[in-house]
Order: sequence, then C-alpha cells, then structure tokens
Amino acid sequence: MLTGPSVILAHLVLALVVLATSVAYSVFLSTPLGLEPGGEYAHISHTFGGRGLAFVGVWLKCISYIGALAYLAVAFADYLAEAVPGLPGLGGTRGPTLAAAASLVFFYLVHVLGVRWFGRVQVTMLALLTLSLAVLIGPGLFAVQPVHYRPFFTHGASGFAAALPPLFFAYAGFESLAQTAGEVRDSRRRLPRVFLLGIAATSVVFVLMSVVAFGVLPGAVLQASTAPMAAVAAVYLPAGGAWFVALGALMAIATSLNATMLVPSRLAVVLAADRLVSRRLGAVAARTGTPITSLTLTLGAALLLVLSGQISLALNIAVFALMALYFLHSLALLLLPRRNPALYATVSVAIPRGVQRAAGGVSLLAMGTLVGLQVWGDLRTLATRSLRERLADGTLTAVELTLVWGAVGALLYAAARRGAAAAQPAAGRVEPIGLPEG
Repeated sequence: MLTGPSVILAHLVLALVVLATSVAYSVFLSTPLGLEPGGEYAHISHTFGGRGLAFVGVWLKCISYIGALAYLAVAFADYLAEAVPGLPGLGGTRGPTLAAAASLVFFYLVHVLGVRWFGRVQVTMLALLTLSLAVLIGPGLFAVQPVHYRPFFTHGASGFAAALPPLFFAYAGFESLAQTAGEVRDSRRRLPRVFLLGIAATSVVFVLMSVVAFGVLPGAVLQASTAPMAAVAAVYLPAGGAWFVALGALMAIATSLNATMLVPSRLAVVLAADRLVSRRLGAVAARTGTPITSLTLTLGAALLLVLSGQISLALNIAVFALMALYFLHSLALLLLPRRNPALYATVSVAIPRGVQRAAGGVSLLAMGTLVGLQVWGDLRTLATRSLRERLADGTLTAVELTLVWGAVGALLYAAARRGAAAAQPAAGRVEPIGLPEG
C-alpha cells in the first residue's frame, strides 16, 4: 500500500482531473467528428492538421488496451474462482489461464454480434454491479471504524504522490465510449452528456467504496486479500450478501472487459479509412455492422499475452501512454479555436469557452504532473536495477516500453505513408472539416 486510507483523497483528486479531461472529449464529440469513430486520433489530427502524431498516440493506445484486456481477463478468472469456489475447470495451474481465455472469447462473440448486443450485455452487468454496490456501500457506511483511517497517509506525501499514477488505472479508459461515435443514435448530443454524468457518478462510487473498504478493514488486510471487496463485505454482511458483493466485483471487471474489447477495433476502422492500415482491418460486416477482422486480431493478441504470460510487455505502458495521450488531447482542445476555427464553429455542447479553457489547463497540468511522477519513478528503477534483472522478472519500465512501442508505431506510420503515396489515390474519401494529407 503506497498511500493507505489517503486513497480516498487520491480518488477525489483524480476525479476532478478526469472530469476536466473529459471536457475535451465532450467538446469534440459535439462536432461532426462525433458522427464517426476514431476518438483522439480524429480529434488530434483535425486540430494539428496532420496524422503522424495522432497515429503514434493511438498505436500506443491500442497496445495499452490489448494489455489491459489481457490483464482484465486474468483478473476476471481470479475473481471468478473467489466468487464460485470449486467451479469445475478453475483448478490446477492452467485452469485460471483457460478461464481468462474463455472470458476473452465470450466478449469477442458479443462484439461480433453487434453494438446492440454489446449494449444489452453491458446494461445487464451494470445493473448487477449497481445492486451489489448498494449492498456493499449502504450497510458498510455504518460499519466504518475511524481508527482504521489512522495514519491517513501511510507513507507520507511521497507515498501519496507515487500512488496517483497506478491508481489512475481505475479511471483510464473512461474515454472508450468515444469509439461508439456513429453507432449511437444522436451521438453528438448524447455522448457528451453521458461522458460528464457517467464520470461524475463513477467518481462518487470510487470514493464511497474507498471510504467503506479502508474504514472496515485495515490497509494491510486489504492488501493481502485477493478479493478485497468480498473480504470487506464479509465483515458486516451474511454469507449470501458477501457472495453478491463478490459477484458485483466480477461484474465490474466484466464491464471493463466488454468496453476494452471495443476500442482497438474501432480505431482500426478510422485508420483504414485514412489508408494507414490495410482496408481489410477496417472492413465492417454488413449484417452486424461490426469490424470482425480487427476484433479477431484484438482477440488473438490478447489471447497470446494471456497464454504466454507476457502481459507486462503491453500492460506496463497502459497508464503512462494514456496519460500522455490525454495530455495531447487536452492541448488539442486549447488550440482548436485557432488551429481549426471551422471545426470549432460546429461545437454544439453547452460548455462555456472559459470553462473549456480552464478544464483544458487543469488537465494539462495534472496529466503532465502524473507523467512526470511516472518518469521519475522509472528513472529510479533504471538507476538501481540492471536491464538483465528487469527482463528476468518482466518489470521493464513504462518509459522503456513506450519508447520501443512508439518507435514501432513511427515506423509503421512511415511505411503506410510511403505505401499510400505509391498507390493510386483512393476515390471517394472526403476529408471532414479541412484535414490536409500528411
């Protein structure tokens, strides 16, 4: 535990940061860009007038999401074993791995069926999750013992600061809904509202869960538990209630799995439209409206990480790469009125320009600080551990992995541009709101 009970304060701080960061997404989604997938790629490229920086950013995002997908699948299998002890197939050394792989295949099939099935499954799981949170938090507030909050900062200010980047993982991916642009009815109006309200509600839940968890059990006990929320519920709920909370935790992981599966495939659609990846990757099935080829590649990459046990090669850059991308995205918001006034003139969300600027500034400062904290921690690791040691236990730093994967992305982009220049220009591609080639 880097920060102990002060994780409550950390969630409050990060909630404000994420809300500020979400303003940029709400603004861009209220423009015509809210009618097509692409998220940051579309927003950044239409602001800066080129695709190179945006391509490398979303390439790192795809790697991050695939790593997170594999990690969530493993976490799902672990929590499934806790929620349903003795479940056939979960025993032995390979049981959890096979269960993780099965969860990936299940959600892949949900997505192949279409975005409607994605929504139906997500709503059902969210309903179960909401009920379990009510069972956990409601009675839990009356079981809190203030003595467990002392000391509030377990490892002082340095521990609190060091805990912020990894804790941000709970919020990372909040923007994944942007990839459904064009698949949601009236997306320019609905998605900005969903962003702001959804993030606010999620932040309140995180804070209340932390208040209950650290108020009911000491931090050391929570750290030692493989299913901390179930352990907390077991203190003040009967066996059935504690099991339902464990089911809710399982649903929390499952909803994240479902949403994470969505993102890489939708990014492939817009990259294929811009001729930066093979058009086959962006092909959308006429019957289901889903990019089955890119979904299959996402599944294959995540399965490879799970079955090989090399999840860290992609996961370790997840938070770092996403924070850097959020920084760039907020910068795009601040520069949009000057860099692309035609696009900014189409903004329809009712967020005053002064609020947009303030939110963008807060996000830039916060994301820059979080990136700096991560870099500082990685530099300390590089100074104390050799490359051989880091390779042996799979703890290559986020900075190292980001540089390597970023270089791969840059090479892929250069190759794609050369290929596009040599090929016959594609006909019928309309560049929205004045995005130049290059």
